[in-house]
Amino acid sequence: MAIRLLKRALDQIKVGQEIQEATQEEITKAQREYFLREQLKTIRRELGEGNEAEAAITEMRKRLSEGKYPEAVKKEAGKELERLATINPASAEYSVVKTYLDWLLELPWNVTTADNVDIGKARDILERDHYGLNKIKDRILEYLAVRKLKADMKGPILCFYGPPGVGKTSLGKSIAEALGRKFIRMSVGGMRDEAEIRGHRRTYVGAMPGKIVQNIRRAGTANPLFIIDEIDKIGNDFRGDPASALLEVLDPEQNNSFLDLYLDVPFDLSRVMFLTTANRLDTIPEPLKDRMEVLHLTGYTEEEKVGIARQYLVPRQIEAHGLKTDHIGFDKKTLVEMIRGYTSEAGLRRLEQAIGQICRKTAKSVAMGEAVIGKISSEALVDFLGPAPYLPELAERKDEAGVATGLAWTAAGGDILLIEATRMKGRGGFNLTGQLGDVMKESAQAALSYVRSHATELGVLEKDFSKTDIHLHVPAGAIPKDGPSAGVTMATALASLLSNRRTRHDVAMTGEITLRGKVLPVGGVKEKVLAARRAGLRTVILPARNEKDLLDIPEEVRKSMTFIFVREIGEVLKEALRSGTGSARGDGVERKGPQGHKELAGKQKSAAAAAKGR
Repeated sequence: MAIRLLKRALDQIKVGQEIQEATQEEITKAQREYFLREQLKTIRRELGEGNEAEAAITEMRKRLSEGKYPEAVKKEAGKELERLATINPASAEYSVVKTYLDWLLELPWNVTTADNVDIGKARDILERDHYGLNKIKDRILEYLAVRKLKADMKGPILCFYGPPGVGKTSLGKSIAEALGRKFIRMSVGGMRDEAEIRGHRRTYVGAMPGKIVQNIRRAGTANPLFIIDEIDKIGNDFRGDPASALLEVLDPEQNNSFLDLYLDVPFDLSRVMFLTTANRLDTIPEPLKDRMEVLHLTGYTEEEKVGIARQYLVPRQIEAHGLKTDHIGFDKKTLVEMIRGYTSEAGLRRLEQAIGQICRKTAKSVAMGEAVIGKISSEALVDFLGPAPYLPELAERKDEAGVATGLAWTAAGGDILLIEATRMKGRGGFNLTGQLGDVMKESAQAALSYVRSHATELGVLEKDFSKTDIHLHVPAGAIPKDGPSAGVTMATALASLLSNRRTRHDVAMTGEITLRGKVLPVGGVKEKVLAARRAGLRTVILPARNEKDLLDIPEEVRKSMTFIFVREIGEVLKEALRSGTGSARGDGVERKGPQGHKELAGKQKSAAAAAKGR
């Protein structure tokens, strides 16, 4: 028993001794580091260098006391400075806290630039940099006028919506210059991480603020002009929804206390003038769209493209390629030929690329000492650009049954849509091809139902439906198509096919159709009219309720075209179908039209005369 007790006592003494030795070793190590650090301080002091960590903390305290920071920032920064002073500079936590303090102190919390309230000068800058766009320029000048009368006005959220290449982003630069503000551009196309907007919490390794705060720090002012590009192409996944994070950023009632997760201190974004750009509106979430004022930039007319090319594109490309005006030049006829034969767009990017291609070939000739043409003629375009890829649509068209010309809206502007219908022996089937969406398929079904329900009026026999299959096709089958605006075009093609009456190839149309034969209004009228004009069509059939949309179309376009406004599909057929008969596709024989069409033909002639007068 005595041996057992002695052994237990010896074990306790041994453990205590080991603990004492380990403690003494740690104390000795800490004392050694302390003595070495003090010696290092003394050596640096003797050399006149001082302690970098202490100098950094002292500088931060000085900046915090002298700078104009909000109370919340002063309180948070002061607390972090006290914490930083107690952390070993060699510790990983030291760099984390120091980086956070650098962000807090370097942000322009109350640094702003004075707005240029000279409206005349702003108008001159906008006119200098951009051709046309009068409605957009007026809106910017209205903003400046209100800003001049009310200095504390909250910045508006404007969304420039239109096809590519019409000058949405470059317009933002001109507005920034007109206002005298710093310009920031951030593209959110393809962004899928919410932290790109709100930032990361400091608990994560490598945490940083979001792109909004980063760009404002880079600009150095709290009231820059901030353009968010491609807002319609923003995405989402398991990392969050950036579009939802933008709701707070783009709301003038909420963004005065925007909370970045990294800063954890509210930042006032109400002084920032936000602009956004988009090619389409249907992909933007409704709550986000509701926070923005949408300004529609439509495509350019041929006259506007020629003016922009002569005033901006040609001089810019000549300078970019090191040429002089006596080396190369473009007259109006050449530019018109380039626009018609080598571009098919609402904007100007392809036109500028074509001009650049000609300039490159000319620069090569100049560099090699060869003779240059000087003025580029329209005949010489083939040598520079090759054969024209775009031919006038009417060159290959003629009046025929079963074909109608519609108008479509796309994200790149307007385009014409040829809808073909044919029939063959069968059992009353109806086939649709051309990669059509559900809405467009429903429009085709509604068009067929209307034609069948009005078969007697159109001179179509009932057996034509029961013993034949009908095939409706929309060419360019590789391109997805959807929307209700092709309803009247489909009804016209079907009526032309089944009544064996030729369709006028020089007439384009758009409108939604109902089962009762009513023609409902559609969108994108300006883009569609410009597409018809580009294709050489001069007569357009529109829904009557779209007549107000002609105000957005340039006057020279309105004067050169004839617009026919209709309320029912019967009016469309009177204007679009010829009075005689023609060979319908797939029929193989010619048939005479019904006797009842004589009166309809007379009405059509009078309607056409009235339309010509309009």
